[in-house]
Amino acid sequence: MAQSVGIKDVARAAGVSVGTVSNVINRPDSVATETRARVLSAIDRLGYVRSESARQLRAGRSRIMGLLVLDMGNPFFVDVARGAERAARDDGLGVMVCNSAQSASEEAEYLSLFAEQRVRGVLLTPSDASGRNIASFRRHGIPFVLVDRVAEGTTECSVSVDDVAGGALAVRHLVDAGHRSIAYVSGPPGLNQVRDRRTGALNALAEAGLDPQSLRELPTERLDVAAGRDAGARLLGLAERPTAVFCANDLLALGVLQAMYAAGITVPDDLAIVGYDDIEFAAAAAVPLTSVRQPAVTMGALAAELLLEETEAETTGKRHEHRRVVLQPELVVRRSSLAAR
Repeated sequence: MAQSVGIKDVARAAGVSVGTVSNVINRPDSVATETRARVLSAIDRLGYVRSESARQLRAGRSRIMGLLVLDMGNPFFVDVARGAERAARDDGLGVMVCNSAQSASEEAEYLSLFAEQRVRGVLLTPSDASGRNIASFRRHGIPFVLVDRVAEGTTECSVSVDDVAGGALAVRHLVDAGHRSIAYVSGPPGLNQVRDRRTGALNALAEAGLDPQSLRELPTERLDVAAGRDAGARLLGLAERPTAVFCANDLLALGVLQAMYAAGITVPDDLAIVGYDDIEFAAAAAVPLTSVRQPAVTMGALAAELLLEETEAETTGKRHEHRRVVLQPELVVRRSSLAAR
C-alpha cells in the first residue's frame, strides 16, 4: 500500500524547512517567490495533500456542519439538505449528511460521530421522542438547531412548519368538497409532526361541526411508499370505507394511490387523497396529488443560517439569542381531491 506524502517529505524534496512549507501553504505572501515556486513544484511532483482535519483540530474550528434527518429516501429531506448546503457553502463550510432512518439508536450513533469529528454544529430532525439523545449530545457543547421540529422543552433554535395549520388546511379542503368520512394515514405516533397534523385535522372537523369520529386513523410504522400501500390495503378492507384520505406525507399518499389503482378504485371519484410536503413526485403522479406544501429548501437554509450565527457568536463573544422560527404551509390543490361530492 502506498504511503501518504507528508509535509516533511515536501520539505526534504524542496530543500527547505517544514516551517517554510507551512508558510507556502498558509501564508504564501510571506515566502520569497523563488522559494515558493520550488515548494509548489515539490508539492505537485509528490502529490501532497494537506490534512484538513488536522488543521481544523489545531484551529479548534471544523469546516463541517452535520445534518441528521429522518429519511434521505424522502425528497422532502433532500430539499432540506439542499437549502442547508447552499447556506453552508456561502460561509465556506461543507455539510455531512446522515440518515437516522427514523431509528433512535442510529440517531444516537450519528450524534456520537458528529461529536468525535468535532463538527462546527448540527442540524437535527430528531427521531427519539424521549429527548435522551438530545440531552446526551448537549453535553458536548456543540451548537445544534432543530429542523422540522418545534424546540419544545429546549433552549436551542428551531425551524419548523406549523403542522397544526397544515393538517387543518388538508382536512378543511376535504370537508369543503363534501367529505364527511375521512381517514388519516398517520405514521409513527412518536413523531411530533404526525401528532400535530392529526390535531389540525381534528380542528378542521370541529370547525365544521363534525364529530371527531369522522376521522378514522390508520397508523403506520414508517413514512414511506410501502407503508402507504399497506395502509391502502387496510383501507380497502374497512366495512365502511371513508370517501377521502389525508396522509401524513406524500410518500404515504403515493403508496395509498398505488393500492387504489391496483384494486380498481378510481381517484378521486371513489376516494379523494391529500398528501403532505408537496415533493416533486406529487405533481408527477399518475393522478397529480393534492398536497400541503412545506418550504423545505427555505427551512434548511434558515436552520443553517441560525447555526452559523450561533457559532460565529461563540467565536466573537457576541450574545446569541435562540429563536424559534415557524413557517406557514400552503395547500396545493391538484386532481387527486377534485371530484364533486
